[in-house]
Amino acid sequence: MINELKVVFMGTPNFSIKILEMLIETTNVIGVVTQPDKMVGRKKEIIFSEVKKVALENNLKVFQPVNIKKDYQDILALDPDIIITCAYGQIIPKEVLDYPKYGCINVHASLLPKLRGGSPIHHAIIDGYKETGITIMYMDLGMDDGDIITSKSTPILEDDTYLSLHDKLKVMGAELLKETLPKIISGDITRIKQNKEEVSFGFNIKREDEQLNFNLKIEDIYNKIRGLNPDPGSYFLLNGKIVKVYGASKVVDDLYKDRPNGEIVKVSKKAFYIKALDGLIEITELQLEGKKRMDAASFLNGTKENLLGVIVNKGV
Repeated sequence: MINELKVVFMGTPNFSIKILEMLIETTNVIGVVTQPDKMVGRKKEIIFSEVKKVALENNLKVFQPVNIKKDYQDILALDPDIIITCAYGQIIPKEVLDYPKYGCINVHASLLPKLRGGSPIHHAIIDGYKETGITIMYMDLGMDDGDIITSKSTPILEDDTYLSLHDKLKVMGAELLKETLPKIISGDITRIKQNKEEVSFGFNIKREDEQLNFNLKIEDIYNKIRGLNPDPGSYFLLNGKIVKVYGASKVVDDLYKDRPNGEIVKVSKKAFYIKALDGLIEITELQLEGKKRMDAASFLNGTKENLLGVIVNKGV
C-alpha cells in the first residue's frame, strides 16, 4: 500500500513544496533532506529553506548535510523504501542511489532530455520553447541523465513569466508523481533511455546572464525579460544605475530603424521605448536601483531626467 511506503524526500525551494505536501498526505514520509540554513542581510538572520519550514510544521525529521557525498549515513539509517528528490541542489552519491528497494526518483521541471540542469523553467522561456513539462525519472550519477519513467507537457503561453510557469509546473509535478508512484511500486512501468542527441541544458542563472542586450531581436529580449521575471529579474543600465524590468512588451516598428540599438526613442505617459535590432521594447514596469518596484508611469512622473535619446547600457 502506498500509504505505508517509507519515503525520504529531498528538496529545497518553493517549487518542491507541493510534492512534499502530497507525499505527507499519501505516504509515510520518514525524513526530509534539504540544503543548510542561510544567513542573509546585515543582521545575518538565519533563513530556513521552504521545504524545511513545511517539514518542521509536520514534525518530520530534517537533515541538512553541507556535503551529502560525505554525510549520508543518517539518511540510510532511516531505511527508506524510496527516495524522492525535487530541486534539492546537491549531487546524490552512489551509496544513496543504490540503497532504497524502489530506487531514487527525481521530479524535474522539463521534458528531458531537454533542459537538464538547475534552471530549466527560466531557460524554457528564455530559449523560446513553445512547450515544457515535468519528467519523472530514475536518478543516475550524471546530471538529470537517468531513465525516464513518465512525463507530461504543457504549452508555454506568450504572456507566461518564470513565476506563472513555475506555479503551473509545481502543481503538475505533484499530480504526476501521485499518479506514477503506485506504478513504480507495482513495477508497471517501462524505463525509457534518454536520447543523447536531443540533450540541452538549463544551467543555473548567473549574474552576467541577467543583463539585457538590445543588439538582439525583440523576441529574444522579451523572452529573457519574461524568463527572469520576477526572480532574479533582468536589467539594463540607465546612466550607470541598474534598472530591473518586470513589465514589457515587444513592438514591431521600423520608424526608428536608423537609430542606435539601446536608445530610448519614445516616451509616453505610461511607458518608454528602447530601440532593439528589429523593433522596440516597451518598458511598463521596473525597479530603479535603491527604489521600490513601480509602474513606468510612476517612474516617469518622478524622474527629472529627459530620457529621450538616452542610450542604455552605455559603456558596457
